[in-house]
Amino acid sequence: MSAVTLTDIVKQFGDFTAVHRMSLDIEEGGFVTLLGPSGCGKTTTLRMIAGLLDPSEGEIAIKGRRVNEVPIHKRNLGLVFQNYALFPHKTVAENIAFGLKYRNVPKADRAAKVKEALDLVQLPHVAERYPKELSGGQQQRIALARAIVIEPDVLLLDEPLSALDANLREDMRVELKRIQHRIGVTTVFVTHDQSEALAMSDEIIVMSAGRVEQAGPPEEVYNTPASEFVARFLGASNVVEAKCTGLEGGEIVLETSGLGRLAIPTDRGPRIGSTGPAKLVIRAEKLVLAEPDALAEGVRFPAKVEAVDYQGQAARYFIRVGDLQLQAINMIDSRPYGEGADVSVSIRPRDCTVLPGSGQ
Repeated sequence: MSAVTLTDIVKQFGDFTAVHRMSLDIEEGGFVTLLGPSGCGKTTTLRMIAGLLDPSEGEIAIKGRRVNEVPIHKRNLGLVFQNYALFPHKTVAENIAFGLKYRNVPKADRAAKVKEALDLVQLPHVAERYPKELSGGQQQRIALARAIVIEPDVLLLDEPLSALDANLREDMRVELKRIQHRIGVTTVFVTHDQSEALAMSDEIIVMSAGRVEQAGPPEEVYNTPASEFVARFLGASNVVEAKCTGLEGGEIVLETSGLGRLAIPTDRGPRIGSTGPAKLVIRAEKLVLAEPDALAEGVRFPAKVEAVDYQGQAARYFIRVGDLQLQAINMIDSRPYGEGADVSVSIRPRDCTVLPGSGQ
């Protein structure tokens, strides 16, 4: 059974349409991320699932039951927000037990469930503390414990890691995924952070301007973007104007203004016709820099390094290939190439994606 089903959901605020005819089917036990820039409609969608907003049109079902008219407190959902929303005047144990008390769970059972939730988030020793006595990471874990202690049908997370510093965010996303795996709760996670989405999700739903641009497993969405928006938003990509001149032996033949003639496997451009304008997408990490006379796999071009963005273990290079400026992200062996260096750059056609061009 699907845990959450959205059918032709529309949300309007006056003349502004925040979500356009959105349909989703979220499987039981999955970790699904709504990913996109600010204002794309991801939080609005989450709030409609929660019952905090009513859809203007369409239907929302949770475990097969229509919930459009069901208030939030009767949907059996766990919610974690950016600011955690803990009660400052209540102890940690009282915060976690709040939903259980509201559901008339006996006091003895509440205590046992609170202890189990604290053990799950690895904070068994803080039950009698108050939120102000906890670090940001600890508060985040307590908010999560409060959300899961009620054994929700669906766990809804609205950018819960955004208030944490970078290192703690990385630790907490591993911890959050561990907890979700252990309890098996269906989770809908909202973020604008692509690394969080890629690391944590069973399925990513990329949104733009209230519409779904692409949905699928992280590897599929990253490696075979369905649109230029997805290619540019998720990771660092080069998008090169091209013309498809035909299909030959299972390959799409492209003519580009800067890279010449390239033959790309047809499974890397399933949405393109046999001829016409096209766009060639090359992920930055798929462009490999080497010394001008070095051997390389794939197609090689001479290039010049124009700028270097040193990132520690890796460097992002802005390189000039003919009239094109491209970006490449490579691991650093000993030291990065310097500005003005002459290099060769190689690409493997099977690492490229072909998208329809204007008019297709």
